[in-house]
Amino acid sequence: MNQRITLADIAEQAGVSTATVSRVLNAKSNVAASTRHQVLAALDVLGYERPESVHQPSRGLIGLIVPELSNPIFPLFAQEIEQLLAPTSHTPLLCTQAPGGISEDEYIEMLVDRGVEGIIFVSGRHADTTGDVTRYHRLREQGVHVVTINGNAPTITVPGFATDDSAASRIAVNHLVSLGHHRIGLAIGPTRMVPAQRKRSGYGLAMQEALPEEPLRIIENLYTYEGGITAGARLLEQGCTGIVCGSDVMALGVIQAARNAGLEVPRDVSVIGYDDSPLIPMTSPPLTTVHQPVTAICRAAVSTILGAIAGEVPVEAEMLFAPELIVRSSTAVAPPEAA
Repeated sequence: MNQRITLADIAEQAGVSTATVSRVLNAKSNVAASTRHQVLAALDVLGYERPESVHQPSRGLIGLIVPELSNPIFPLFAQEIEQLLAPTSHTPLLCTQAPGGISEDEYIEMLVDRGVEGIIFVSGRHADTTGDVTRYHRLREQGVHVVTINGNAPTITVPGFATDDSAASRIAVNHLVSLGHHRIGLAIGPTRMVPAQRKRSGYGLAMQEALPEEPLRIIENLYTYEGGITAGARLLEQGCTGIVCGSDVMALGVIQAARNAGLEVPRDVSVIGYDDSPLIPMTSPPLTTVHQPVTAICRAAVSTILGAIAGEVPVEAEMLFAPELIVRSSTAVAPPEAA
């Protein structure tokens, strides 16, 4: 351990006593897992390598399969889950997917070969209503516990945790309606996926309740910046002054589409994202978005899979978490000619 660091330095950073730091560094057993995690985090923050004495053997491996990390919401899910597992001494094995790369089934085979006790799937094939879900049931038959995040297809009977996507679209539409917008569009991903289906449903319900005379304006594309540009251009051609998006990244593409058309956000068109991803408050303009309660979702998922590993019988149902509208500067009162 670097000689320049002192117990007092670590204690101050971790918010614990020097005696507690000493117990952690000497691998004493009479330290709570959460406190030990605080001390180790303090070491990492201070930039010092952990001494060998604090290393503990893993209590088991847990797989974590997430989509590509280009969308900042997925690294956030991965980070939260890894931080929640750290105090439990379970080791997460992170597997990231990318188009044309290793498939979910290949990752599953690899994780099973390594003897994982459970797998947490984030936005995987479990949310695809056209996909084969028997892979998840086979895992359970093999004794591997399964938990999903972000939408279960109706044919899946495993514990799932997700934001209420239908409610998310409703509160976004209602916000635009309250600002005087009538021509409101929706830019979402492929509706074979459960989250997109739910967002579409919520949008339709909100429009029917608030603006029954208005047609539904829905464009499907990829949840990417480029997909947002394409979807945004088509919705702007339909005269939309308010656009609800299926992701923050997609919303940034819609804003670019508005600029390409010579329009200004939010003067001419209001845009709402979804996720409340890291760095989104720093966009120009700062993006109004629907916040996903990532920490709460991850806490429930990790608690459930650890409980199942310990022998508890989990509830084989999906739990939905309430979204929250975060109003920033990408939405404003509808332009006069649109009111």
